[in-house]
Amino acid sequence: MQLLQRFWKPCTIFLALLVIPLVAAACGGDDEKPVLKIADNQFESLWINNAIAEFIIENGYGYTVESVETTTPIAQAALANGEIDIWMELWQQNFIDNYNEEIAKGSYVNLGPTYEGGPQFFTIPTYVHEQYGINTVFDMKDHWELFKDPEDPSKGAFINCIIGWQCAEINMVKMQAYGLTEMYNVISPGAAAAMDSALAGAQKKKEPVFGYYWAPTSLMGAYDWWVLEEPAYDDTVWAKIAAAQEDKSLRPLSEAVAYETLPVDKAVHKTFKDKAPDVYDLLDKMNIGLQPINVTAAWAVETDIQGEWEKAAIYYLRNYEDRWSTWMPDKEFKKVKEALEEAS
Repeated sequence: MQLLQRFWKPCTIFLALLVIPLVAAACGGDDEKPVLKIADNQFESLWINNAIAEFIIENGYGYTVESVETTTPIAQAALANGEIDIWMELWQQNFIDNYNEEIAKGSYVNLGPTYEGGPQFFTIPTYVHEQYGINTVFDMKDHWELFKDPEDPSKGAFINCIIGWQCAEINMVKMQAYGLTEMYNVISPGAAAAMDSALAGAQKKKEPVFGYYWAPTSLMGAYDWWVLEEPAYDDTVWAKIAAAQEDKSLRPLSEAVAYETLPVDKAVHKTFKDKAPDVYDLLDKMNIGLQPINVTAAWAVETDIQGEWEKAAIYYLRNYEDRWSTWMPDKEFKKVKEALEEAS
């Protein structure tokens, strides 16, 4: 009997040790919540929006958010197959065929606008427009010498969006259709910082510069820009531009049009509602707003936050409580407020 008791006691302890983790897993505390992956396509407004979402999700809802640095084509595939959970700025006009296909298949769910219309355009400094009477993209043919490429002075330079963004191919199609590639080299920088530096550097020196950009951005707010007039957006022509992105044999097109100004939407993978239903509801209600993003981006540049985007998120949350307080229940709202009070 004593031998049996000696044997049973350690066995009991061993079984208890086995059962504890099983019970903990079944109960599922906050520490068991899945890591949520968010797409980082490396540009300013997305960094701010990601930081706002991350601060709320981590502090209010108890999940860990992992930022995944990516490009537009990679993010398309990653959101569709579930490698990414959240994409805060789709800009789906730039990959409309793929977007329509994946939405039809149910690969991911569009949860509505992150902010109101995000314009994309070709631009020059306003003072260049005024001094030389340049109004349209077609006027650029007669003034290429103002924008000489320092690496190839026989042509002007067009500062494209960065390599890996879908707009880089769209802009190439449009430049060819407008007949501008005969006069301009299309330069696609390797990083957003290089693109910004090329445009802002010229403005600081009061030198002509020609390139692509979008809003909301601090760069557009910091300097005076003239948006070059283009033929008005047309669905039929845009379909041709979209096709020519993939099939270079279709180039050059005989015509092109301006980007359509559309709300900038957010999306989640099809399994996300089951994975994090409370965060799904949050994102469904979340509309960060165009003007608040413009103001926050301008503050971030003026304050020189050195890429610490959580500071921009804190600025936004402290100044726009009337917006974000409506996105969540009181319990989560109080947790976010407490985190803001503790933040430096």
